[in-house]
Amino acid sequence: MSIELLNETDAKLDAARIIGAVRHVLASLHVHPDAEVSIVLVDAAAIEQLHVQWLDIPGPTDVLSFPMDELRPGSPEHPTPPGMLGDIVLCPEVAAERASEAGHETMHEVLLLTVHSTLHLLGYDHAEADEKREMFELQDRLLAEFEAADA
Repeated sequence: MSIELLNETDAKLDAARIIGAVRHVLASLHVHPDAEVSIVLVDAAAIEQLHVQWLDIPGPTDVLSFPMDELRPGSPEHPTPPGMLGDIVLCPEVAAERASEAGHETMHEVLLLTVHSTLHLLGYDHAEADEKREMFELQDRLLAEFEAADA
């Protein structure tokens, strides 16, 4: 899998763990090993500009996902075809605020957002109650698996 991470901030985050979380999600959901994902860490001003531009919502957010080839999860027998999964734009500054509010470490929040946004790239959503339940249960399971293996 080709997973690129570009940190355009001063945040000192473990890039290998962020990439590892994406790898775990993609492997668990049988995405072709040649899939490509890009992750960019940006400041609050940059993500606020994207938030307004793409969602017409003022203010910064923690993460945005930009799917490309509309790849979906596969199965062991039929993995997802290779392609460009998409881009993840994450704001460590907002993630740190959310982590503080939730009472956990910033890196945990960044990994949670990474798993969450990777699921968005694979077509998961949480607009409806049943979609939200499915996505968040999968998100929680995948994050727990990754953090247990990463410990």
